[in-house]
Amino acid sequence: MPHDGRARAGVTELRASESGAADTGSPPPVPEAAVSDRALTFAGAALAAVYVPAAEELVLVEAAGGAASQYGLPERLPLSGGSAAAHAFRTDRPLWLNPAALASYSEGGPTPTRAETSLGALPLRAGARRLGCLVVVGHPADSFEAEQRTFLERYADAVAGVLQAGSGRPAPSSLLTPALRSLRLGTFVLVPDTGLIDADETLLELVGIAPDDFDGKADTLIVHVLPEDMHAMMSVLEPSGQAFGRRELEFRVRRPTGEMRWLSLMCRVVPATDDRPEQVLGLVMATSVLRRTADDVSRIQWLTAALDDATTVGDVSRVVVTALREPLGADRVALAELHDDRLAVTVLDPPEPDAWPEAWRSEWRSEWPDAPVSALPTLQVALRDGRVDLWPAGTPLEPGLAGIGAGGLAVLPLPAQGRVAGVCLVGWDRPHEFVPEERSLLTATAALVGQALRRAHAYDAEQELATMLQRSLLPRRLPELPGGTAVARYLPARRGLQVGGDWYDVIALSEDRVALVIGDVQGHSAGAATIMGQMRTAVRAYAVEGHPPDVVVSHANRLLVGMETDLFATCCYAELDLEEGNILFVRAGHLSPLVRHPDGSTEEVEVEGGPPLGILAEADFPITAVALAPGAVLALVTDGLVEASDLPLDEGMARTRTAFAAADPADPGRMADELLGDIGRREDDVALLLLRYDGMEIRPIRAGWTVWRLPDAVMHARRFTSRTLRRWQVQEVADAVLLVVSELVTNALVHTQGAVRVDLMLRGGRVRVSVSDASPRAPAKPVIVDWEATGGRGLVLVEAVSESFGTVPVAGGKQVWSEITVPPNAPALADSGPGREGPP
Repeated sequence: MPHDGRARAGVTELRASESGAADTGSPPPVPEAAVSDRALTFAGAALAAVYVPAAEELVLVEAAGGAASQYGLPERLPLSGGSAAAHAFRTDRPLWLNPAALASYSEGGPTPTRAETSLGALPLRAGARRLGCLVVVGHPADSFEAEQRTFLERYADAVAGVLQAGSGRPAPSSLLTPALRSLRLGTFVLVPDTGLIDADETLLELVGIAPDDFDGKADTLIVHVLPEDMHAMMSVLEPSGQAFGRRELEFRVRRPTGEMRWLSLMCRVVPATDDRPEQVLGLVMATSVLRRTADDVSRIQWLTAALDDATTVGDVSRVVVTALREPLGADRVALAELHDDRLAVTVLDPPEPDAWPEAWRSEWRSEWPDAPVSALPTLQVALRDGRVDLWPAGTPLEPGLAGIGAGGLAVLPLPAQGRVAGVCLVGWDRPHEFVPEERSLLTATAALVGQALRRAHAYDAEQELATMLQRSLLPRRLPELPGGTAVARYLPARRGLQVGGDWYDVIALSEDRVALVIGDVQGHSAGAATIMGQMRTAVRAYAVEGHPPDVVVSHANRLLVGMETDLFATCCYAELDLEEGNILFVRAGHLSPLVRHPDGSTEEVEVEGGPPLGILAEADFPITAVALAPGAVLALVTDGLVEASDLPLDEGMARTRTAFAAADPADPGRMADELLGDIGRREDDVALLLLRYDGMEIRPIRAGWTVWRLPDAVMHARRFTSRTLRRWQVQEVADAVLLVVSELVTNALVHTQGAVRVDLMLRGGRVRVSVSDASPRAPAKPVIVDWEATGGRGLVLVEAVSESFGTVPVAGGKQVWSEITVPPNAPALADSGPGREGPP
């Protein structure tokens, strides 16, 4: 179909629409008067007039139509007179008059009398109350056709509804336009030569297009039509020379929300002088109950295709609701899986609890209904027999089903592989007539849904297993940090097994040091996830041992090389000093980290990198040092966030930096979500690790001394400790701290070789004593200490006087530490210089 070109001469409305589209990007809205004229013209009426009773007369209150001025209908008609309007009002029956029959009525017709004029008089009533009469005048050759009469009768009912709503008040100034609006009738005028279509707002709403998004092209409308109905629609939009006259069809559209809607279209092709179609005039209405003809085949074809795309139980449930509720005019649809002897409901439409039986809301609603089959005898029989049961209006049902289908209830067991996978309930509030064709349709639907439900359940179980595996390999929670906040996000790929090789970790190395790591093992499979779990564990172990960043990554590299796997991994490791804000980066084939500075600017940190892990055993991984200011945010990402088949890496990084700069660092969790954005159907895993560095509110005070291996080394260590505690003004804990220093230094000198160091730290009302040595063996407390023992009491005493006590490995040895609480009334210095090295 052509997309451009001017409308043919004489098509005034489309010229205006085309101009509006050029100026504003969307055509101007169609005036309501024009919509009314289109509807009347399509129905063969040039004029519509409403008469209401007043005293002994019918009074004309409103007239509409493109040629209203050409007809002179009387403003008053006697109720007892011989006019067609008075006759229809008195008999309460519609009157359709062709030109010959109209000539026999001496009054009430258009003036001057025309030989080609037809007239319809339709009584307006609400129940037994007579409200007036609708008179329509047109030029059909032999009165109005059947479909025109059907539409005009609906139009008259709508006018009566507007009159009834205004009962007790003066006749409203406008009846015809509100009545037409209440029908939700969409109209259009199409010029096939140009592909331009002038559609009103009601038609756009039925299809699901916002008026501002409509460009006036027919293609913009038909992209919403289901593929199975596209051929029939194209025969309307591109009519041949033999297609002049009227056409009717029903078709389906897919709205942006995913909802499928059935629409009914009536159109008329207007030929030009050269026997080519000049315009297509049409009306579109929503329809709930379809004719049971070849459309049933189309519905089964659509259902088969939709269920083929449905992967999860939730997807299947949504397809079932779309396929059954609106097309069958049903008021409720419920779908439940059968697990052993219990029903687990997966979807209720409508979802409001008040729309379902009381028992469902009170007894079964732990998360949503989960009921034993034995509590519902009607369903139990249907599930046992495996056949569709249709219960007409008035059938007594058990309390558990009461209220679902007062006007009719369809119970559809869902067979799959020789067993019943679940059940579907379809209910109507108003009396519903079940015809044989409907039973066949429901039976076919149940078979398709049962197979899809079984397949989707297996898929959900597989994905649940994958999710559990992924969660077990990633951190369950991130540690709380004294000088910052860390958040992470992980999204699996949307193809294949949804488990992959991206990982992240936050490792608290000490009170003021933390390691952040993000990595990506090649692929997104169970094998990649297994390697990922091993690499994350190895990196954490090497980091906790106290190795510097380059050594941690080197050890992980040699481990992966030794695994002799075909997979490699990338990694970015960062060690942050939370007190000073200094950060050390090591990069192994991974993306560079991003930093958002306190002023909102972003930077891609230039980190010197090494090759990916698992390629070269003796690879070098240099360290890059960077300083962070309080308020800065560090972001470590994997390539799934910034790269795809249709997204180059540079463009993806630029987008991420833009979103990073625009996000509010006050909420790191929301910042992470905004960086993820709407990435749609992901081709790869996505891992994201953010750390907002705030700086430490309480800065610790430190002092340290290297112990000399002299006979009086312990005495010197005690003097250093005593002097430091006096300077810090925490002498209240001197006895306990000196005891700890004496025992730990003595153990280090007696049981280890090499350097020994004492470190003291005061922070938050606690004094921490750390004694480091060159032995990796942790000190062992004796199992039994009796009066005859010559040693082993030291560690028992240290543990007794300490608030907490332990040992951690460090590079080349270990560190034994003890924390002692300072009494609340003891003053403590806010700051202090470093301790003096050497003997006191």
